[in-house]
Amino acid sequence: MDDKSRRLFSFLESLHGDLYPETQSELHSNISRQVIERCVADGTLRRGDRLLDMGCGQGVALALFRRHGIDAIGITMGEDYRVCRDAGYDVREMDFSFLDFEDATFDFVWCRHALEHSVFPLFTLHEIRRVLRPGGRAYVEVPAPDTIVRHENNPNHYSVLGMTMWLSLFDKAGFTLVGKQDIVFRLKVGPDAYHSFLLRNGNDQ
Repeated sequence: MDDKSRRLFSFLESLHGDLYPETQSELHSNISRQVIERCVADGTLRRGDRLLDMGCGQGVALALFRRHGIDAIGITMGEDYRVCRDAGYDVREMDFSFLDFEDATFDFVWCRHALEHSVFPLFTLHEIRRVLRPGGRAYVEVPAPDTIVRHENNPNHYSVLGMTMWLSLFDKAGFTLVGKQDIVFRLKVGPDAYHSFLLRNGNDQ
């Protein structure tokens, strides 16, 4: 390993202390269920699809994919990996910016509240595209910046970006935007919002 590589991986190792368990919440469970049911209903997700759940937390979406007959593999780190493994899910402990999968392995990548944890989201998006088959789909959902919750202040949120910046990054990474939506809701402290995107592997010409 050369000096530049050592410095990069030393930096990434130093961030492991920012990890925290993603315990289940009613809000996130409901959003995941609604999005997955919509994708199944419109044919975006189909029984037998091979799916990668990036940053699978403690398995909320993995349980829903299993219920719909979708072949899902989860990746996460730390305590969440142990929780998913003990629950019997197919889960790997892996950094989502360095995916240990062959090219074109998956039909669908589920990336809900994961990309904001990347220190280099454009590179991570290139990894997502690499493991997707041509024409494969990705669902990406991220917290919006500058809301009352101040998601950008979370310990391991490194890329809480606005809608326009995300759209630019998707294009740069070689994705076509299929659809986008802001998920807006009210918490006890006030209103909050997430940006959500459905992407296809490949730029339309």
